[in-house]
Amino acid sequence: MTEGGAILPVETAWLLLGAFSIIWVALGVYWGRKEKSLTGFMLAGRNVGLALGAATAVATWVTSNTTMLAPQFALQMGIWGMLAYSTASIGLFLFAPMAGRIRRLMPNGFTSAEFIRLRYGRLAWYIFLAISLFYAFTWLISMGIAGGLLLEALSGIPYLWGMSVILLVCTLYTVFGGLRAVIGTDFIQSFVILVGIVVLGWAVLSQISLSEVHVALVEERPALLDVFLPVAVMAVFNNLLFGLGEIFHSNVWWSRAFAMREGVGTRAYVLGGLLWLPIPVAAGFIALAAPALNINVPQVNMVAPIVAGELLGTAGAVVVFIVVFSSIASSIDSLLAATSDLITNDIVGEIISPGASEAALRKASKWVIGGLGVVAWLVCRLENADLGTVLFRAGPFVGSAIWPVIAGLYWKDANPSAVVGAMLLGSATGLYAYYTIGWYTAALIGTAVSMVIVIGGTFLAPRSFDWERLAVRTRRLAT
Repeated sequence: MTEGGAILPVETAWLLLGAFSIIWVALGVYWGRKEKSLTGFMLAGRNVGLALGAATAVATWVTSNTTMLAPQFALQMGIWGMLAYSTASIGLFLFAPMAGRIRRLMPNGFTSAEFIRLRYGRLAWYIFLAISLFYAFTWLISMGIAGGLLLEALSGIPYLWGMSVILLVCTLYTVFGGLRAVIGTDFIQSFVILVGIVVLGWAVLSQISLSEVHVALVEERPALLDVFLPVAVMAVFNNLLFGLGEIFHSNVWWSRAFAMREGVGTRAYVLGGLLWLPIPVAAGFIALAAPALNINVPQVNMVAPIVAGELLGTAGAVVVFIVVFSSIASSIDSLLAATSDLITNDIVGEIISPGASEAALRKASKWVIGGLGVVAWLVCRLENADLGTVLFRAGPFVGSAIWPVIAGLYWKDANPSAVVGAMLLGSATGLYAYYTIGWYTAALIGTAVSMVIVIGGTFLAPRSFDWERLAVRTRRLAT
């Protein structure tokens, strides 16, 4: 430990931060020089292959919440808490066939909100767009907060400085390179993350056995081994549905479906889910080892870097820094690009300036990315909150969008009015549950209410839809 309780010397932290910053920005500039069209900038030319597709799915989904919140869940709720976060991989598996269908139905599509507009009409589009932007910005804020907390926990670099540098770097290389830069850096970051997790897991197991961890938990924290702990069981289902809602509705994942070559999306998301699944389990185990190691954890959302630093010293702190910095960057850049696509395509291109040229929209996209980075920085200065509190506030909103998306993709009789009601009432009831019962029920209740309304409304008043209209209308927009 260094002076002040940090586990990484401040000079080392600044050196690592500076090196990664230069590399990512340089790559963004390099890849950005190849993309001159709007489709190239926003969707990497719709030519992303299997390796890059799977890597970007893994890197984007390994957020700071995977490497920092999964250990927090384990320390607060035990075995079920650790496994609860791993259920997010189911979202990738279930989105795999959806990605293929999205690519076939909308070969020239750009965003998830565009699909909702063409499928259900403008009222549903307005609501879905509001939900998507709120969620995207909430996720972006949680990533900025995590970046600042990481550097402060590891090296003592003030929260404001760490958060500012990470947001600035991600904004710069996304502005320069668009989605191709995002996916390219994701490929590198996914490799770094996977190697780092393997190294940390091996190092921890080489110094402490599973039996020692179990004995310490039985003696000091027996509740963490209780498989019937109510809050933990509820968290499993809530996190599962939250993960489904995050992926099914978010333009982060739809933009990759549009960007991948025909036939690649399904395989890429399945492979990404398989690679991602063990990561939160490994991260959670690090937290469960804390009682056996007699490690004091002043803040539960910092448990992973603290445990790794105590076990492995500076080397462990460096590995954790690299892993978590990569996971944060891979999520922030994806959010900046995908949210910019929503604003540029659906607000600028559809509402503000419907006749805008491709060159004008491409320029607007760059300005939007920069503006998102600035607004996120301003909010992150004020919101230094617990990561779970920041993120799960969006749970009922994304949960209410699950069934509208599923019905829209697979059910030709889905009723647009029922979809509108499902998103409004699902969000409202889930948010009420969030504040009156607990965060671990919000997405569950919001999804259940939405499901009943979508199914019931469609059963009572079906509205037939011709799938070809999606391809024809997006084809017209593309030309």
